[in-house]
Amino acid sequence: MEKYGIHLLALSHVYSVPQLKQRCTKGLGERLTIDNVVDVLQLARLCDAPDLYLRCMKLAASRFKAVEKTEGWKFLQDHDPWLELQILQFMDEAESRIKRTRRRRQEQGLYLQLSEAMECLEHICTEGCTSVGPYEVGPTKNRGPCSKFSTCQGLQLLIRHFATCKKRVNGGCLRCKRMWQLLRLHSSMCEQSDSCRVPLCRQFKLKAQQEKKGDDGRWRLLVKKVVSAKTISSLSQQKRKRMEESRGTVGDYSIRSFKL
Repeated sequence: MEKYGIHLLALSHVYSVPQLKQRCTKGLGERLTIDNVVDVLQLARLCDAPDLYLRCMKLAASRFKAVEKTEGWKFLQDHDPWLELQILQFMDEAESRIKRTRRRRQEQGLYLQLSEAMECLEHICTEGCTSVGPYEVGPTKNRGPCSKFSTCQGLQLLIRHFATCKKRVNGGCLRCKRMWQLLRLHSSMCEQSDSCRVPLCRQFKLKAQQEKKGDDGRWRLLVKKVVSAKTISSLSQQKRKRMEESRGTVGDYSIRSFKL
């Protein structure tokens, strides 16, 4: 394989020997280097070896600056510009996939934060927390920061600002606009508006029913994504809890079955 792997791959393809071709594809894939990756890539394309072709593409894309200095790349530029274009397109698509994945992760993180903010808002308006709570439930200021939600302290500060801000009447306060958006988002997700303790929940629902604005589609999409993130987070927490309980059960059983 070290000396004749390339030749054997070509022969196995021409004479249709699938087992030999499979072994050659695997062997050459394990022996790829910066110097031979362009030659093996050309052969993989000619011999219809997609696994080896993809492996060569990934190596060429990840180490392109080093590959660009090899004799194989210079030969490729002079005699096979179509394959050169394919390599450059593969690199561009790979970079685009990385950017899309990073953007989706950032968006998913934002939706998870909004989902937690909705739970935190219900927690503050129903149970009360360290410095903010319902009018009939006095907040206990002696306690430390709330450990139930990571966003709780920041949301309490936002609520206290919203209650005393004088600019919000004229719509000139960005923090108050953020609070309005959170209240509206909660109202769009809430299914118990008649008994909900969050302020303005029912009013936002009535207003949404009366007004049919053009941006409702974008808002509904945001609500859908936040609800989806909340569901995924809830399922992952349940799965993690079951795994912890199962590990605890196994641990208890092993302790009980061990005789001293």
